[in-house]
Amino acid sequence: MTTRVRFAPSPTGYLHIGSARTALFNYLFARHAGLTDPDSKFLLRIEDTDLARSTEESTRSILDGLEWLGFAPDEEIVFQSDNAEKHRETARKLLTEGKAYRDFTPKEAPSDANIKDAIKERAREQGADKNMRDNPFRDLPRDESDARAAAGEPFAIRLRVAESGKTSFEDQVYGLQERDYSEIEDLVLLRSDGHPLYNLAVVCDDIEMAITHVIRGQDHLTNTHKQILIYEALGVTPPVFAHLPLIMAPNKGKLSKRKHGEVVSMTTYRDAGFLAEAFRNYLALLGWSAGEEQEIYSLDELVAKFSLSGIHRSNAIFNFSPDDPRKWTDDKAQWMNAEYIRTMPLDELLPHVKAELKAAKLWREEYEEDDRAWYERTVDLIRARFFTLKDFSSQGRAYFSEDYDFDSAAIEKNLSKFPDLRVWLPELAERFEAEFGDKPFNETNIELVVRAFTEEKGTKLGVIMNGARTLLTGVAVGPSMLSVFETLGLERSIIRLRSQLAWSQ
Repeated sequence: MTTRVRFAPSPTGYLHIGSARTALFNYLFARHAGLTDPDSKFLLRIEDTDLARSTEESTRSILDGLEWLGFAPDEEIVFQSDNAEKHRETARKLLTEGKAYRDFTPKEAPSDANIKDAIKERAREQGADKNMRDNPFRDLPRDESDARAAAGEPFAIRLRVAESGKTSFEDQVYGLQERDYSEIEDLVLLRSDGHPLYNLAVVCDDIEMAITHVIRGQDHLTNTHKQILIYEALGVTPPVFAHLPLIMAPNKGKLSKRKHGEVVSMTTYRDAGFLAEAFRNYLALLGWSAGEEQEIYSLDELVAKFSLSGIHRSNAIFNFSPDDPRKWTDDKAQWMNAEYIRTMPLDELLPHVKAELKAAKLWREEYEEDDRAWYERTVDLIRARFFTLKDFSSQGRAYFSEDYDFDSAAIEKNLSKFPDLRVWLPELAERFEAEFGDKPFNETNIELVVRAFTEEKGTKLGVIMNGARTLLTGVAVGPSMLSVFETLGLERSIIRLRSQLAWSQ
């Protein structure tokens, strides 16, 4: 059987981290199946039937997030609202076959939500003796029902759920799942205004799209039992279901857009300078493992190793502290992004750095031409301590511009504590000017000059080097200072050693 899976977000906000992980697991499952069956597909359906909350802006944000992560669907995107008439036809078909009935409950209450919940409300009032079939219109004779409908009386259409029995399916993560019919109300399929309800629309669309596996959040388990009833009424074998553990906030509460804001949005990470490759890797390990110690996986490795059996049953925790800028998102996500920046092939990193420098107005066309070798060496030199692409235009700004800021903590640590440096560093500039008139300004020669200068001043090498680092780069830490000198070059090093800007901060 050819595998066909779908990711089906509702466009009521940006692409949430939990939804992104669901998309990833569907994508990996389809691509893994595609290793042996090239016809396997990853599909995208936008479930935009909640007209009051669905927006074009949200749809665009979801598509942007998926595009950044690299999850392109294999077929044209399906918009659920386009299929509304097909959903209505299905409800009417079940009505004609006697598998559904008209519910003429008056719309005296403000909305159809009251009609939808009428049976459940009465069941709650009944307590232990609840009757989920307690609807006066369930056994209304068909001719009377037809007559009332023909007379224009509004009605909803409900699925006629059997009095006894149970739904049952083998979930690929949580195992056997069963629920007695007595726990499920007669489902509303169609509101009195003709609007199809969620469970009907999902089943109809999954059938039409020939979905073989439904991989979605654990919070859909209750819906799955209801949807199986609709599949059975339509005489269609349900797909295979796999429900994913939830992603929880640090306090073990539900991670939500409303409560936690943009920290759970995919576009936040794109705009903060995360690499899609790194964030995909992080998401994959948020509730799944290949049963080994390895943590860094290429997309091809994830595809090769992914299986539903590797999904954990326990909820994953997304750790962050909104009150601490250093821990604004999960430490592991930041660590993994830094690992990718530090270790990924340079030719793959360079285009990302170029885009960041362009956005910060630091890019020069010479970096693609005469200064290409310098650009590559510089990026390779400074990337080791960076966590995001933004660091290239912030912490790394001094390599690409003369207009850079000085970190106050770096000034205090490396300059203010050693007032002699205000004289010594300009003197070092003079020494460079004298020594490097006819010999290469490289690390070997620079070290000899700086060590000799340090001995003359009777100080430690670290005092000179760290002071120079702050003047030349504006920060307290970075690559080997010998490499920094050589990378910036003789002229820029001399100018910056003589600069008094940092001392006036």
